[in-house]
Amino acid sequence: MNLNQIHNVYFIGIGGIGMSALARYFKNIGKQVSGYDKTPTALTKELIASGISIHFEDNIGLIPKDYFVENTLVIITPAVPKTHSEWNYFLEREYHVKKRAEVLGIITKDTFCFAVAGTHGKTTTSSILGHILFESGADVTAFIGGIVENYNSNLIGSGKTVTVVEADEFDRSFLHLHPNIACVTSMDADHLDIYGTSDAIEESFVEFANKIQDKKRLFITRELPLEGVTVAVNEEAAYSAFNIRIDNGSYIFDIKTPNGILIDFRFGLPGKHNLMNALMAIAMAIDFGTPTAAIAAALASFKGIKRRFSYQIKTDNLVYIDDYAHHPTEINAVYQAVRELYPGKKVLAIFQPHLFSRTRDFVDDFAKSLSNFDEVILMDIYPARELPMEGVTSEWLLGKIDNSNKKLASKEILIDAILESDAPIIVTIGAGDIGELVGEIKLALNENI
Repeated sequence: MNLNQIHNVYFIGIGGIGMSALARYFKNIGKQVSGYDKTPTALTKELIASGISIHFEDNIGLIPKDYFVENTLVIITPAVPKTHSEWNYFLEREYHVKKRAEVLGIITKDTFCFAVAGTHGKTTTSSILGHILFESGADVTAFIGGIVENYNSNLIGSGKTVTVVEADEFDRSFLHLHPNIACVTSMDADHLDIYGTSDAIEESFVEFANKIQDKKRLFITRELPLEGVTVAVNEEAAYSAFNIRIDNGSYIFDIKTPNGILIDFRFGLPGKHNLMNALMAIAMAIDFGTPTAAIAAALASFKGIKRRFSYQIKTDNLVYIDDYAHHPTEINAVYQAVRELYPGKKVLAIFQPHLFSRTRDFVDDFAKSLSNFDEVILMDIYPARELPMEGVTSEWLLGKIDNSNKKLASKEILIDAILESDAPIIVTIGAGDIGELVGEIKLALNENI
């Protein structure tokens, strides 16, 4: 399919973080863009403000008439049910209907493509990399799965020759991409509702890695069963961060590379996992030929991503952090960062599980991760695309958490439950609609200080 011949792009599920980045991209290159989503959000409000028409009812009559022509591309998200009437309308009339991943594959095919894969770290790594390339003057467009604070957007740049994309393993989406340089940050079991087994996930990552013919352009963490250039923090590797110090809330570190030592890089995101993400981005940028001085300057100016260890309140007496973590490994990373920054202080974690299937598959690991915090408030499971599963509930997970200071709280009583705590460090965690409550929680905490 030739995108140059497409005039209209219609999105079914336009409010998703990945879909909205694509919508912004097509709007930027002069296409007419419109779409449907189930509910209004901050993202859909921003898209509407930019001139994109959006409606919130599955109703063919609400689709703008301009889109009922041959040169319309329809992009769908996997979260949309197969019974969706708008989707079926376009399918039955043989319009160009593509998944988001397929469209990214078409866009990246004719560019120099950086693909960032891994069950954790994709958004942070691709954001840092996109920021480095943009700040260094590369003709780049970066499609990001989060809102980058520096740009207040999930799209960086509007270049035509270089792309940065998150290589998403969900639904094997990353196999549609055409990467020139890639990395794999991690390969933990996840999305078992799609894959069935952890072996099947690993096989899919191997298939993705094999898209890079020159293994000197595939960057991996040391423990992965892949052939590539190793990246590590405080361990021996082709690219290794060492001499790590903390200065005024930022990491200062040196880097061993295949061509020598680089010193005094500054990076403001907390947690060793974020340091690894930054190092992965640095290694790819160096391989691309970006000057090291430009890399260092961009890294120091990187402000982070919304809902990725995002400070909401930061005073001497109270700290409130919000994070998107929705897998036990990610919750462990949040805990490590909090403990490193605030040793000895009581920490309250508010967690909203995401998906019944993920809760079922990792219930013991979730319980172990959450047990580390001093106090836990557990919300109901956010279903997203799933129907309830018998026996899979937050009550079940709560019973497995080894912590006497734990409770369940619905959305209606959540703020009251938080205000009852005397913890000076508060963290909200989860990938569901807990993010929509952050503003209310922040307001209530500020009023209570």
